Amino acid sequence: MLDTIWLWPLLFVTGLAAGWVNAITGGGGLVVLPVFLVVGFPPHFALGTNMLQSSAGTLTAAYVFIRHQHVNFREARGGIVSTLAGAIGGVVAVQRLDPTMLKNLLPVVLAGIVIYALCSPRLGIDAAHPRMSHGAFYLLAGVTLGFFASFIGAGAGMLWTMAFVVGLGFDLTKATAYTKVMNATSNVTAFTLFLGYGSVWLAAGLVMALGQVVGGVFGASVVIRKGAGWVRSLYLTVVILLLLKLIYERFEWVWLKS
Repeated sequence: MLDTIWLWPLLFVTGLAAGWVNAITGGGGLVVLPVFLVVGFPPHFALGTNMLQSSAGTLTAAYVFIRHQHVNFREARGGIVSTLAGAIGGVVAVQRLDPTMLKNLLPVVLAGIVIYALCSPRLGIDAAHPRMSHGAFYLLAGVTLGFFASFIGAGAGMLWTMAFVVGLGFDLTKATAYTKVMNATSNVTAFTLFLGYGSVWLAAGLVMALGQVVGGVFGASVVIRKGAGWVRSLYLTVVILLLLKLIYERFEWVWLKS
């Protein structure tokens, strides 16, 4: 562990930065996970504590979007129920299974998102005709991404945002707003279950949660003010950064084994 004098300010600032990033694009794990490694969190405590602090940020951002009427809560109910079911399955699975195989698929998915977005310059700028019914979309995406969010964590918000854009034709402002509601559902569910497993460091998580709340408010306000075009640019930047991080970690592991 770091010296206690530096630990708490570091965790607060980390939560602040992660909350801002998560509210806009998702991918706050890019900020949080390296800090957890430096601090010395065991894997299950890292996942559980991350769910506590990220729950605060996503709930705050979701509230801001709902208050500004960017989310129809009644319309999103089906997604909330499906996401909750998927999140429960993800937490149970992470206690029993090795997440390596699923994590190895994430760079492929993110690379596909980058290529697809770059080949579609107007993707997410304007609303489009939905490719799926709301019921089918929420059932498929909710269970799948709810499970992923609890099992892996990093990248779930980005996948949700692109799913809303491609599946339901949302622009990126609306997709980001709905993503926060779904992320809040999976995060709170996962945190509750991790707490039951005893895999949460409450003191550290609460300090980071304070930062997440502040970052979440500012981040959501930026999305509402800046609009879809600005969000698209930042979204692609964060997706590419996460992709490069995962590729680096993969090749570093291969190099160490050799």
